Amino acid sequence: MPSKLQMFSLQVWDRGIKITVLNKPKATFLIIYKQTGDMKKIFILLLSFFCFFGFAQNRKPVAIIFDTDIAPDFDDVGAMALLHAFADRGEARILATISCNSFETTVPTLSVLNTYFGRPDIPVGIVKQILPNKNCSQFWAQAIVAKYPHALQSNDEAVDAVKLYRKILSSQPDKSVTVVSVGFFTNLAGLLNSTADEYSTLTGKALVKKKVKQLVSMAARIDKDGRSGYEFNVMVDAAASKKVFANWPTPVTISGFEIGEKILTGIRLIHNQTIQNSPVKDAFEIALTKDSNTVGRNSWDETAVLVAVRGIAPWFGYRRLNFDIEKDGKNVLISGEKFTYLTFKQTPEEIGKVIEDLMMHQPKKQ
Repeated sequence: MPSKLQMFSLQVWDRGIKITVLNKPKATFLIIYKQTGDMKKIFILLLSFFCFFGFAQNRKPVAIIFDTDIAPDFDDVGAMALLHAFADRGEARILATISCNSFETTVPTLSVLNTYFGRPDIPVGIVKQILPNKNCSQFWAQAIVAKYPHALQSNDEAVDAVKLYRKILSSQPDKSVTVVSVGFFTNLAGLLNSTADEYSTLTGKALVKKKVKQLVSMAARIDKDGRSGYEFNVMVDAAASKKVFANWPTPVTISGFEIGEKILTGIRLIHNQTIQNSPVKDAFEIALTKDSNTVGRNSWDETAVLVAVRGIAPWFGYRRLNFDIEKDGKNVLISGEKFTYLTFKQTPEEIGKVIEDLMMHQPKKQ
């Protein structure tokens, strides 16, 4: 299908150019240059702009399966707000939201957020075993489930996580799906261990290799010793973590504990009076108040979504490394360059502003 014709207005003055996109979504861009009268440079700037704009307009949305432990912390809520904000902008396509945590509020919470953002029919899956089961001790999940509408009332109404993974992956183009994991590795290990079924004749590992483009995960930690650390998502199901870290067959990008730890968000959100009746705002307000937190929550999970959709640059750099996972869940550096591990390029404050702006996105009117 041919792409939609974009209309622009162009204003030129002695030190710059103003370009306004007239079609929806409307946008204005300024190109400033130091020297006047240099038409060659002006032409190159204009050509670069239109090439970049055309590329951005024609980018396909990133197809995402979101795997979360949503309950023991509330940065998952912020991550889902980012995900839906990107979907509303045409930057992401949410294939499924899946819980790796069997705690009773997880499926209803996913359903609350999907419904709030106008996507109540997004497939929802959950781990179908007793453990892991990590509760919501701050009671923000219980509060938003009680207050807001949701299609799925209990975990029993969601499908088995591994079956949902296999169903979704088998229906997607090869090398097209980004898996975002911001919780335990239980579901991903189960997927790797899975065998042929009604959806695919492939083993789980072969199906992942065929259909998944990349895994982006909030996981692991490098402490002051520079070689190891303990991180919650890895520790909770250490055997599953070891399975995934050793056997995942696609590129993996990891946002480690020390990245999200320094990026604080939520204070602008809860004080934004233009946002009313929002489960995102409510979750942050309840949890921050309970913790007497006046500076903001660490943005661990939001960084994974940001990178999964928009890429590593310009916010982060990276280094290549490899981990082994020990029996107690400790991640230890070993030789190799299997993983892309994020480092800071911009300041935590700069990245936090980008993240929180997206967290304050409001649902598109239906």
